[in-house]
Order: sequence, then structure tokens, then C-alpha cells
Amino acid sequence: MQRIGVLTSGGDSPGMNACIRAVVRKAIYHNIEVYGVYHGYQGLISGNIEPLNVGSVADIVHRGGTMLYTARCPEFKTDEGQEKGIAQLKRFGIEGLVVIGGDGSYQGAKKLTEKGFPCIGLPGTIDNDIPGTDFTIGFDTALNTVVQAIDKIRDTATSHERVFAIEVMGRNAGDIALWSGIAAGAETILIPEDGYDINDIVNKIQRGINRGKKHHIMVIAEGVGNADEIAARVKELTKSDLRVSVLGHIQRGGSPTVADRVLAARLGARAVELLMEGKGGRCVGILNNKVVDEDILVALSNKHKIDHSIFKLASEISF
Repeated sequence: MQRIGVLTSGGDSPGMNACIRAVVRKAIYHNIEVYGVYHGYQGLISGNIEPLNVGSVADIVHRGGTMLYTARCPEFKTDEGQEKGIAQLKRFGIEGLVVIGGDGSYQGAKKLTEKGFPCIGLPGTIDNDIPGTDFTIGFDTALNTVVQAIDKIRDTATSHERVFAIEVMGRNAGDIALWSGIAAGAETILIPEDGYDINDIVNKIQRGINRGKKHHIMVIAEGVGNADEIAARVKELTKSDLRVSVLGHIQRGGSPTVADRVLAARLGARAVELLMEGKGGRCVGILNNKVVDEDILVALSNKHKIDHSIFKLASEISF
């Protein structure tokens, strides 16, 4: 393997830059040339590809987002789009590709793999919804952002004796809501992997009021449904002073935490090693703090699962 490419695709996440840096410098250390593909699969199709050197990735380890930029690319879902991408890779003499992104990005890497082009997938998404890894790059930073926001909201919730419904991101996964909710001491956590009974929420709020509790924090994963509609129903049944706060894309930004920077470095370096070993069609993750890899086709046949023991713990200690 003399020349590899690296791209980021889908939603950005803190730590992507640290991962790009690790891929570039690990490869150069082993005398492998690296080319950056700008704007994800869209840039791959259009040939927006440039060589990267040590200086290209200087001073980015602490920056959120991605220096390679990212974009959605419906065309790459087609055979024609994929063939265009492979043609561009061959035109630049690129022999292997590292793809950093979420499940949509993995699907693209899977298609390239099926067409015989060596790809390595790395889990870069705040949603933590990628199978084959305990944690994704950006998840820890997003959690810290959410917890800081909840801590601030709790101050005003207490001052005004209010119920707050806080909607967090995660698409169809409840990991952000679950982990941030337990870390911030939220009284109610709603995740798409587990149904909820509106009466249980109402009863919990009422029990708190009866024992003199001044506030109630609900954390709602976006995959559960519209937070405004859920909150309106709770407000109607409890007659409480209730406000809704949707945190939105603030969760994607910010300087990556130590955990995300180290995870990005470990996974990025392993991706290069796999290509050096002549292996493609793999995805890299972290399980029980060990860097692992598996066939990307196998990984995508599985489904991400929530840690229900943490969900159970949250209900036992938050009331």
C-alpha cells in the first residue's frame, strides 16, 4: 500500500479532525502517501482530492468539525455514482480508503468494498449508534455539551420551580439521552428503544411535588417523538409550569474531549495498519477498551443496542 485516501461523510462530530490527523501521520510515518477527499462522497465523485502532509493536519487535534468538510450525496447511493468514485480513486492512484462517519458513511464504504475497493470504516458520529463499537468518535464530547446545558437549565428550573423538557439529538438511538440524563440527574429519560407511559411521568412529577421537590428535568431523545407534543400533554395532566428546550446542533460542535481525541487516534492508527496488512472491508471500533475490527458487511448486518442496565439504573436513582 503506497497511497491511501481519507474522507469524512455524513454529520460532523468532534474528534473527526483528531482522527484525520492520526490517519495522515500514521501513514506518513510508514512512508505511505495520503490524499484527502473533500466534501465526503460528493467530493469523491467530483474528484475534489488533494495530497495531505504533516503540516496539513497541524493544529487541528483540538478543533471540532472536520477540515475535510462533509456533505450528503444521494448520487453515491447509485451504482453509477459508486463507479464514478472508484474511477476517481484510481485516477489519483489511491489504493485504499479510510471512511470516517456514521451508518450512512459505512453503507458507502460497504458498497465500495462489494465492488472490490479496499475500505476501512471508522465510527464518527455523536449518536453512538454504530454496531461493533462501545463508543463512537464524538459521543463523549456531545455528552459533555448536553450535561453542561442541563446543569444550567436546572438552575433556572429550580429558581422558577418548573418542569423542563429537554430534547437531545441521537436520531433513532437513545444513547445521548440516556447517558446525559443519568450524568445530569434527570428525573425522567425517554428513549426510542423503550416505550413510555405518560401516566408514569405524571405520577413521578406529582410524587416529587408532594415531597417538596422544586423542579423536574425530562430528557427526551429526538427519536421518541416531538418534545413539544409530549411536554404539552404532561403540562395538561400535571397543571405544572413547564418549558421545552431543544438543544439542537450545539451538540455537534466544540473542542473534542480527551476521551474522543484518544479514541480517534487509536482507531485512525488501526485503520492504516489494516490497509498496510492488505485488509479491506473492515470497520474499527472499541470494545471493553480494546481496539477491534470486523468485516464491515457483518457489522452492518447487526443492530446497535442500548445498554438497558444503565436505563434501569437511571430509573432506580432518579426520582
